[in-house]
Amino acid sequence: MIKIVEAVVRNGDQRVPVGLVSIKQALEMPEKESFEFSHPAYEAGKTDIFVNRETLSKLM
Repeated sequence: MIKIVEAVVRNGDQRVPVGLVSIKQALEMPEKESFEFSHPAYEAGKTDIFVNRETLSKLM
């Protein structure tokens, strides 16, 4: 099963949604400090729990 996460860009104290992607796609996105991803244990697009790329790769 492919796990989907929400990708967001951090803009100050706000998160701007970029889209829903697979974890593989998330890890292949351009390395940008402000990218965050919804925690894969929760429903993408509905959770407020986000992690950075390093944490996401460790959760795989």
